[in-house]
Amino acid sequence: MPGAVDGFEILVRAILGQQVSVAAARTTCARLTARIGETLPDDLAALVPGVSRLFPRAAGIAALTVADLGGPTRRAQTLLTAARDAATNELVINAGRNGADLRRELCARAGIGPWTTDYVAMRVLGSPDVLLTGDLALRAGAGSLGLPVVPRELARHGERWAPYRSYAGMHLWRAAATR
Repeated sequence: MPGAVDGFEILVRAILGQQVSVAAARTTCARLTARIGETLPDDLAALVPGVSRLFPRAAGIAALTVADLGGPTRRAQTLLTAARDAATNELVINAGRNGADLRRELCARAGIGPWTTDYVAMRVLGSPDVLLTGDLALRAGAGSLGLPVVPRELARHGERWAPYRSYAGMHLWRAAATR
């Protein structure tokens, strides 16, 4: 599965992406990075044209306020709590974590539900068998291919793709993007 180097970054992107379009989440992440991301040294910035800052660290986000983050208050509070906990290592998100433990720990947090938890498991842990049936774009892709779009029905249909449902989900996202 396409993964990530930084588990905290994936969690931030997942939280910011809850119930908004990919474009809106990308814009919010870009603004956050422009505001508090560390500037890359010139020699490194020259290697990746258009990239001049690193994604913000947990401590940088934790120092912000709900008003600084904007958007829905509950989402901002969820993000700030996660950032504070990640900055103090109370919350550790990396590829070495046990999937069940990480899912349980994340779901116990206010503002983090199954979609976010499963998305983090898929991207950070490389879990190959996660089908995000609650994802609007994934369901749109399913619909464009004539597959069920109701989450429960899509989950039932997706059972035949086990143990590689994450890969099937990638194809469904692609189908949504190209329709």
